[in-house]
Parts: sequence; C-alpha cells; structure tokens
Amino acid sequence: MQNLVIGILAHVDAGKTTLAEALLYQSGALRKQGRVDRGDTAMDTHEIERARGITIFASEAHFAVGDYDVTLLDTPGHVDFSAETERTLQVLDYAILVISGTDGVQAHTRTLWKLLRLYHVPTLIFVTKMDFARKAKGELLDNLRGELDDNCIDFTDEGRFEQLAMCREDLLEQFLDSGTVADAAAAELIAGELCYPVWFGSGLKGDGVAEFCGDLARYLKAKEYPREFGARVFKISHDGQGNRLTHLKVTGGTLRVRAAIGEEKINQIRLYQGAKFTPTDEVSAGGVCAVTGLSHTENGQGLGFEDSAVSPVLEPMMNYRIVLPEVVDSRTMLPKLRLLEEEDPQLHIFYDSRLQEIRVSLMGKVQAEILQSVIAQRFGVDVDIDRGRVMYKETICGKAEGVGHYEPLKHYAEVHLILEPLPTGSGLVFASACSEDILDRNWQRLILMHVAEKQHSGVLTGSPITDIRFVLAAGRAHLKHTEGGDFRQCRALGVLLGLGT
Repeated sequence: MQNLVIGILAHVDAGKTTLAEALLYQSGALRKQGRVDRGDTAMDTHEIERARGITIFASEAHFAVGDYDVTLLDTPGHVDFSAETERTLQVLDYAILVISGTDGVQAHTRTLWKLLRLYHVPTLIFVTKMDFARKAKGELLDNLRGELDDNCIDFTDEGRFEQLAMCREDLLEQFLDSGTVADAAAAELIAGELCYPVWFGSGLKGDGVAEFCGDLARYLKAKEYPREFGARVFKISHDGQGNRLTHLKVTGGTLRVRAAIGEEKINQIRLYQGAKFTPTDEVSAGGVCAVTGLSHTENGQGLGFEDSAVSPVLEPMMNYRIVLPEVVDSRTMLPKLRLLEEEDPQLHIFYDSRLQEIRVSLMGKVQAEILQSVIAQRFGVDVDIDRGRVMYKETICGKAEGVGHYEPLKHYAEVHLILEPLPTGSGLVFASACSEDILDRNWQRLILMHVAEKQHSGVLTGSPITDIRFVLAAGRAHLKHTEGGDFRQCRALGVLLGLGT
C-alpha cells in the first residue's frame, strides 16, 4: 500500500473532529464513532480538549482507503492555536477543509485557505452539517467560489466533468469526444491545485461519508520519493512517562529502529492512533511516525537530505506575564516552561532578568487559559497570567555598523557587523562577507550562530527586533588566546552598538 498524509482543517466548531471520526469509522479503523459532546472521540485525546470540546493539539490516526495507507492529522480549529495547524502543513500530501453548512466560509476559514495556498497543499472541501443547513447546495457552492476560488467543483454532481474539462485545454477535447474526464486526469488537476473538489454531507449522521471515502481512493495520487533518507519534523511532544517524542514524516528512504540521526540513535518508532500507539521496526517514505531517542530535534527541522522549513507565517501578537506563586522561584520554573516552548516554539518564553519575571507570547485569551491548565497538569503549579499587552517589534530604518572588541587577559576577539533593513515580514537574515584569509570559516560560522541564537531587543521600546540582515564584514582572532565564548561577548557588543546607531 502507498502512504498518504492528509490533514483535516476547519474554523472552530465547523464539525471537523466529527467528520474525522466518521472517516475513521467508515474505513473500519474505529468500531464505534465517538462524539465531541460525549468526550469520547478518538482524536481529541487530552483531558483539556474533551472538557472544552475543541481540538487544541494536533493528533494523528491511520486508516486504509483503496490502495492507500492514510495518516490523518487532526488540527486545531480555534484561531489561538493556528500556529499548531500551520506546523502540520509542511508534511501534508492533501488537506480536507471542512466547511459548516450552517455558516459557510467563516473568518478563520479564509486564513486557512491562504495558508494552504502558500504551502501548496492540494485541497479537498467537505461541507458538513447539511442536515441542519439553511442554504441549498447551489448557494453554498457560490459562497465557496466567491470566498475561496472559482474552481471549487461539486463532485457530487454529474455535471462535474464539464467543469473539470474547462480547467485544461486537452481535457476539453477529451470531454467533447467522450463526454467524460478520466479519473487519472481529474487526480492530476487536484494534485496540481487546478481544481478544488467539493462534497456535501453530515459527519454526525454519516451522510455522504462513504461516497467521500470512495472518491479519496479514486482521485488521490501518492508522491514518488527518493531512496536517500530524508524526514521532516513537524511536532515535539512528551508522553505520560516524560519521554520526548519527535513526530516526523519520512520523505525519502526508510527509517529504522536504531538508525543514527546525527550523534543520536532512534530507540523506538511509534505509530499513533489517537492516544494509543503501536511500535514498529521501520517506516517507509511517505509515512508519519513518532520516535524516541532524539533530544535535539526542533519543529520544522529537516533530517537527512531535507533542509529546515521556512519561518512560520502566523506569530503571536500578545505578550503576557506569568505570575508564579510566592513559594516558586522563577529560575526553577523556567526550565520546565522551556519544555512547553520546545513543543510550541511560538510561545517564545522570555526571562526578564532585570524584573525577574517570565513572559510568554500568545495568540489570545483562550490560549492563555489553556496554558494555565497545562502548567497545572504537567508541573503541579497554579500560575496566573496577566491581561497581556500588544507585542511590538522594532527594526532599523537605514544601514548601520557595530564593532565588538573583547580583550581581557589571555582573551581576544573582534567582530565587525553590518546591519541592513529588510522588507516587512522578512524576519532576521544572517550572512557573511568576510574573507577566509582574514578569519577562518569555523570562527565565522560560530559568530553567526551566536548572533542568531539570542533574541535581541531594540533600543526604543525593548521589543524584539525583526526585518534586519546581519552581515559579518570582518573579524579577528588570536592563534593562542581566542576561545569560542570570546566571540559571544563580541557579538553582544557589536549588535548593541549597531542597533544604537
């Protein structure tokens, strides 16, 4: 069987998790279909998710359809947890965008659609809750075409062949000759994002789900992967025993137990089905799994031949202060919170040494409430989170220079940095224009690593900096007295002076 990874996305309360349950039940992966209101769904496995009735953490399950072994990734629908959703997009072969038949396209639906187009994920649309819908299929289809794309095509209608034929000239000739469009040609249109098929039904009652599963087997196509090993990390989590789990998709070759990844080895490979998992010895290309034994992996990291992913588009807009009980020291609590930041890098845990307080970046109030619950559950500490404030960022208006010089007894290092402004949304970019005749390549890499590893604050409001290109113009080292930490001192001085000018 060939592997496929399909994500399921929706605006909150659109019926996404219910449809996921229906797919698993229809395919035989579940003996009984769970319900969100009963708190017994297979995909919402966390206590907090079941108590609130919303998906908060991305989870995975497996089911078979046709010749495909499908990994279904259920993603959060609430806007406060959209960063978790975005992280899964980089490993998807297809996405199912769920639309509520009672509401049509909603605000967060448009955000998800833009992300899907940005990450080039072929998208299938399922309009659910049709048993409660106040609008006819035609009205809902017009809503999809007006809000999302003109090439949203009703695949429950026999007239779909004519609309498919209009997507490509050679298919028009095929349609005029035969009155139909071949399944393989339709599959190519979907995979190439030239059309977006739409189905209608009800996840709760199972209406249209069997037909949808049949069309998944009919119109999807698996990717071809290289023999060389590659993988993409999309999530970090910890199980109930505290084991660190690296969730990844194999994008080339085969991943096996005891395989070496850098200086570490994989101890166990797990295939998750909701909260439960089955250990396995290997996973072939296109498959998704969680592995133990890797302690230095990060979200978005590429393994093997894969490069690391680009920076996420969605970022938190609010900054909150975590208020600890008097008996808990902030320096003791900080390492524990770093574990949560490892799982969700967008938290941006920051310790203000001057005020001796911990700050965190969040999307909104709901995420703040969930974070409180997670901290209490994981670490047994009841914290308060203040009302928060808008998280500003600073940049520079023009080119600037910063020189750092560090020369105490038996230490020597010098760094010359050029800071250049970049267009909005560029983030921080690091490069070197220094000749290796002046400074060895290893020292250059170390300097740039030191510049990139720290979150630098601007000089106006103390907010994090962004949209700046750091160029290493020159540097000096001593054959005997220079150590790696010396360049860390120089980096701090060079960046501070550069921002100050």
